[in-house]
Amino acid sequence: MSADPRTLAVYDARTTDYARMVSAWQTPGLEGFLTALPRPGHVLDLGCGPGLDARAMMDAGLAVDAVDASTAMVMAAREIGVPARQATFDQIDGTDIYDGIWANFSLLHAPRAALPGHLTALARALKPAALLHIGMKLGEGEGRDALGRYYTYYDEDDLVRHLTMSGFTPRARFKGMGKGLSGEQSPWIWLQATKEAHHG
Repeated sequence: MSADPRTLAVYDARTTDYARMVSAWQTPGLEGFLTALPRPGHVLDLGCGPGLDARAMMDAGLAVDAVDASTAMVMAAREIGVPARQATFDQIDGTDIYDGIWANFSLLHAPRAALPGHLTALARALKPAALLHIGMKLGEGEGRDALGRYYTYYDEDDLVRHLTMSGFTPRARFKGMGKGLSGEQSPWIWLQATKEAHHG
C-alpha cells in the first residue's frame, strides 16, 4: 500500500506553510525522547516533514535516518542539512537497527488495516528495549480533512492495544489539543513505548 496521492499533493504544495507552522512550537515529547536515547544513537524519523525534529536530533548528537514520502518535504529537510530520503511506511525494513523511532503524527495517514503491519516492521527495526514515539490524532473512523489529507483516528485504548500487540510496552503518554495546517482544532495524543526485549 503506497502513500495516498492526495495527501502527498497537499504536503508537496504546502511545504513552506507547514515548515513555518511547526517551527513556531516546541515539539511535544521531543525533549524526553532525546534524553532517553543513548549516545551515540541511531534514530529513524518516520515522516520527517521539513526536517526540524531530525535537525534537533542531529544537534543533540544522534545519527538520524530521516524519511518522508513527500518529495518537497525531503528537499526542505535537505536544505537544513538533514540527509533525508524519500520512502513510504511500507518501505521500512531491517532488524535491530535503531535505538529510537520518531513517528510523530505520520502514521495517522496510514489506513487502519495497515497499522499493525507498520508497527510490526518498526518493532523489528528497533534494537531490543529501544524506544518508539508515536503521535496520533484522537477520534473515530477515517476520512479527509478540509485540505483533502487522509487521516485515520484512534482512541487511546485502541492505540495502546495496537502497540501492545506489536510487542511494545507503553511508558509515557500525553494528550493535548492543537490547530493543524487545515486550521481545524483537534485533540491528539503521543505515546512513548519500549520494544519488549524478547520481541521481534
